[in-house]
Amino acid sequence: MPIVKYPRAREPLYYEWDRKAQKCGLRHTVYAVNGDQYTGEWLDNLKHGKGTQIWKSTGAIYSGDWKFGKQDGYGSYSVPDPVTKEYKRVYTGWWKNGQRTGQGVFFYPNGERYEGEWSDGVRGGWGRMYYLDGSSYEGQWEADQPNGQGMLRLPNGNRYEGGWKDGKKNGPGRYFYVDKGQLLEGTWAEDVAKCGVLVDFDRDKAPAPTQYPIPKIELDDPAGVLAEAQALLDDSNN
Repeated sequence: MPIVKYPRAREPLYYEWDRKAQKCGLRHTVYAVNGDQYTGEWLDNLKHGKGTQIWKSTGAIYSGDWKFGKQDGYGSYSVPDPVTKEYKRVYTGWWKNGQRTGQGVFFYPNGERYEGEWSDGVRGGWGRMYYLDGSSYEGQWEADQPNGQGMLRLPNGNRYEGGWKDGKKNGPGRYFYVDKGQLLEGTWAEDVAKCGVLVDFDRDKAPAPTQYPIPKIELDDPAGVLAEAQALLDDSNN
């Protein structure tokens, strides 16, 4: 009886090639079609774990944590200086789903700096901003603008403490004129003080006090004045 030999059963070669192409775990530098390069850990063909990405178009570099293909965790983002070509750090802090989220420090090109919380890539939460002119703001942020309660300190020592809305003074607040030794306590709207009371405050310590102190108003019968005001208010309500 003739012997029939059947070919050995084996899977197609492209199965083996596909397995070798799957990126999982720590890999050497992988180059994308557009020239971007990534060195680090992978999971199911996605950047996952610790790794460093370099974008060819801008030269920017990110080194830190990745999760399912996006920056997620703690990492640092830097860009090259257009003149010296040396890398300058732009942001160091926490990321989530590819966006700055959580605590972090951002360095602006003009030398300004923000330290604080981020939400979906913009300033949100509590943070401190150092401006180029020497002033600083510390307080609440929302949608990349001071919103809520915060303090603005100017280079000459003057400061505002109070409410903010969309980056402008808004609501009850106090403005300390440290240079003049005065304090304005009142209400602001769109960065403008609408009403308030101005009094002397640490006038003896002020470097440039006004020529004359603000006179104090003394009432001979404060209780009677208050009673009269209350009576006028009651009459108007009736």
